[in-house]
Amino acid sequence: MSYDPQELEAEWRSRWAESGRYEADPDGRDLDDSTFVTVPYPYPSGGMHIGHARTYTVPDVYARYRRQQGDNVLFPIGWHVTGTPIIGAVERLKKGEEDQLSVLRDTYNVSEDTLADLETPMGYARHFIEEHYKRGMQQLGLSIDWRREFTTNDERYSKFITWQYETLKERGLLEKGLHPVKYCTEQENPVTTHDLLEGEDVEYQEYTLVKFESGETVFPMATLRPETVRGVTNAYIDPEGEYVEATVDGERWVVSLEAVEKLELQDHEIAVEREVAGEEYVGESVTNPITGDEVLVLPASFVDPDSGTGVVMSVPAHSPDDYLALEEAKADAQRLREYGIDPANVEAIEPVPILSVDDYGEIPARDAVESHGIDSADDPDPKAVTQEVYNREFHQGVLSEEYGEFAGEVVEDVREELKAHFQTQGEFAAMYDFPEPVISRAGGKVVVAEQETWFLRYNDEEWQAKTLEAVENLEAIPETTREQYTHTVDWLEEWPCIRNYGLGTRLPWDDEFVIEPLSDSTIYMAYYTIAHRLEDVPPEAMDRAFFDTLFYGPEAADDPDERALELREEWEYWYPVDFRCSANDLISNHLTFFLYHHAELFEKSEWPQGITSMGMGLLEGEKMSSSKGHVVLPDEAIDEYGADTVRFFLLNSSEPWQDFDWRAEEVGSTRDQLSRFWNRALEVIDAPDGERDLETIDRWLLAKLQETVRSVTDAMDRFETRTASQQAFYGFEEYLKWYRRRADLERPGARWTLRTVLETRLRLLAPFVPFLANELHERLTGESAEDVPWPEPVPEFEDSTIVVQERLVEDVLEDVRDIVDVTDTDPETVRLYVAADWKRDVLETVIDVGPNQGQVMGEVMQNDQLREKGDAVNSLVGDLVSFVREHDDDTLETLASVDEQSVYEEAASFFAREFDADVEVYGESAARRAAEETSSAERSSADSRAAEPRDGGDDEEPREDAGPVDPDGKASQAEPFRPAIHLE
Repeated sequence: MSYDPQELEAEWRSRWAESGRYEADPDGRDLDDSTFVTVPYPYPSGGMHIGHARTYTVPDVYARYRRQQGDNVLFPIGWHVTGTPIIGAVERLKKGEEDQLSVLRDTYNVSEDTLADLETPMGYARHFIEEHYKRGMQQLGLSIDWRREFTTNDERYSKFITWQYETLKERGLLEKGLHPVKYCTEQENPVTTHDLLEGEDVEYQEYTLVKFESGETVFPMATLRPETVRGVTNAYIDPEGEYVEATVDGERWVVSLEAVEKLELQDHEIAVEREVAGEEYVGESVTNPITGDEVLVLPASFVDPDSGTGVVMSVPAHSPDDYLALEEAKADAQRLREYGIDPANVEAIEPVPILSVDDYGEIPARDAVESHGIDSADDPDPKAVTQEVYNREFHQGVLSEEYGEFAGEVVEDVREELKAHFQTQGEFAAMYDFPEPVISRAGGKVVVAEQETWFLRYNDEEWQAKTLEAVENLEAIPETTREQYTHTVDWLEEWPCIRNYGLGTRLPWDDEFVIEPLSDSTIYMAYYTIAHRLEDVPPEAMDRAFFDTLFYGPEAADDPDERALELREEWEYWYPVDFRCSANDLISNHLTFFLYHHAELFEKSEWPQGITSMGMGLLEGEKMSSSKGHVVLPDEAIDEYGADTVRFFLLNSSEPWQDFDWRAEEVGSTRDQLSRFWNRALEVIDAPDGERDLETIDRWLLAKLQETVRSVTDAMDRFETRTASQQAFYGFEEYLKWYRRRADLERPGARWTLRTVLETRLRLLAPFVPFLANELHERLTGESAEDVPWPEPVPEFEDSTIVVQERLVEDVLEDVRDIVDVTDTDPETVRLYVAADWKRDVLETVIDVGPNQGQVMGEVMQNDQLREKGDAVNSLVGDLVSFVREHDDDTLETLASVDEQSVYEEAASFFAREFDADVEVYGESAARRAAEETSSAERSSADSRAAEPRDGGDDEEPREDAGPVDPDGKASQAEPFRPAIHLE
């Protein structure tokens, strides 16, 4: 039967669904034998792609592994619909936006008949839940308990979140106040990372506005480096941009039209008086509020009116960008004249240095540009060079004497104080903005708004301390991520936790607001434990006392609800979360919030035990993008290759925390490898059972099997799914290739060995390729692989000596092969010479003394017999010191008991087959003695012939009793476990 994954996998999916195979309930096993694994619930604003498939498959592999280890395992899933992304997607659909329709039709294969069903938020969500995520997960064979699924828009889930936020508010961890938030101008609603289409990783920054003046009019210019204000030589404005003159907080300001909305949203009172083209201000002079110097406003197309205020100050001594721009302005006299500017006035502008920094001259920007060979602002390197200068000046730059009380100080130490100083004097103001564009999923521009909002006090010292303790106790995989959690706790301030509208839970004490997505997804893992048993509890009964009883016990409520107490038993059985698998980029928000809320709301024994970080996915070397159609859908991949192939490729290509790259050619190769495995397995299954009549090579393969069981188990415990699958599959295939060369596969002992090996490997592979492994194991033994325990090493078959001996055979084979290849010979005879006993004695000395050549020689030279060998010993010691350094202590101890010559003699027939040659094995000493005897006999024979007349007949035949030979004197080159080789 050929490998047909589609047919095979469909059958097992049906069996699992009909039997409720992965529905987990407390069953009498000890609490220590329960495992709770979670992964972030998907946000169904679009379809599931292959990157999502990897995210969900990794925890499934671990869940399956723990089941085989005997644990009762819960692996649930739910659906995160909170917030506005789904609403935004529906709005774009109803507007008929072509980009949105293209994604739905072309990327996610939504039919025209179905589009109408997607015109309500939950209709849209349900389509992608059922037709993409849930179907994809079931096709992949994820071992999920589907009874526990829910959406975050469900009424009962909202009751759970209501309890959470009422509790946090009561404990003083929620406050109301003015706070900067990301704000979608299209939806007029705050947004977070999950709501963004572009700029997900962009964070807003606080810019200083330096208030340059022209008469009674202020030209506020945004900068992140307020200390450079004394170095401003000119300003830039976009002559084609739209600007306004407006009253801002009682002052007359000139800003871009785009800046007006930002300033209004940041609690400034603004009244626009007139709109003006930017060119009207070109050529004007404005006064620096700190120095009193007048600077010229120059035209510049590179000024972005949507960045800051749209008016830019120039510091050419300390900004490579500004230095290049000024030089280009000087070179374009014609353009200056077109705007009525005398080129001589621009030519006279010189950089003004205001600080000194090591390794740069008086004008750091000029030095940096010239040293990097940059002569144009269009050069690809200016940004990197500019950032280099900024960093050096921030950390090492010393302010000049013009800065008065700040003179002689390093910028890093005084920037904030300097900024505050000039703000209190009215020369500086502030605004928030993004350094690059940010777009919401609704298609709207995202700006920074200051709003009266409720926020979580993540900077509360007691809460931080609890969270840091949770981080300390966490099994962070990989360990390098622990520092990221600590860093996030250190910098987190208040976090706005509400939005003006969207799906999800209403703020309990002010139902005009909705709790935002990153704030209603911190402890939902607790809800999984009881979600499937809540249908009998009316939502109105799920009040504060109900959940207090459920999570804190009967003493937490005056009249404990019996239903809550029953549910508490199941919650206590499953909690805490043993492992959560989530994307690495969520450490800075969701995963740290997850730790915060557990640390506050639950006892230490209920805090998360472990988090495995997940890398990102690439497609043919490029970042996946649903909006650009650059994705692979799991159902299409499964239809083409099979679910086991998809799973195996995703797990084999990288460790979970590393990025993976989906490449069709490599996926196809994985499919071929599984097919070959299937065919080989069927050959073993269909062959006679064999008998346990084992030869050395059988015991070697069984010993390698025990090593593999240990290494795969250790890797699985560390979530190293790539290492585990590689060793169980590819690594062991190499052992089998060797075994097939060495063994007579028709022997009953060989057949028994191959069946034993196959049975164990199928159990090791079951978490990775459950369809194939279960089917083959059932055909082999009558039971599926997941229904029998995870394999453990069998002490009877653990034999390090046999493993080491076979390694010697492999080494000799490789050495002979190398000589054959180099000399381009086809030998008729291969002779191996095993080192003399005295050389083994020297090796033992090296092992005892340690790999220090001087100390070893000192010890060896105390032996009269060895001292007589002179240079031969010295050379040998050097080689043996290297040999000992290359091997661990266990291997050296094992080698000490190996009869090297017997190993090669037993393998002689194998060598003979490999090289189609006679193979002779000699001890070095015996070969030397034989050579000496032969030489002596030849001399005696020569003397006799000299005394007797020759008869002129044929040459004398060699003596049959001549014994072992060393025709080229190779035997003396033998070293312990490195036999000398002679080809003839």
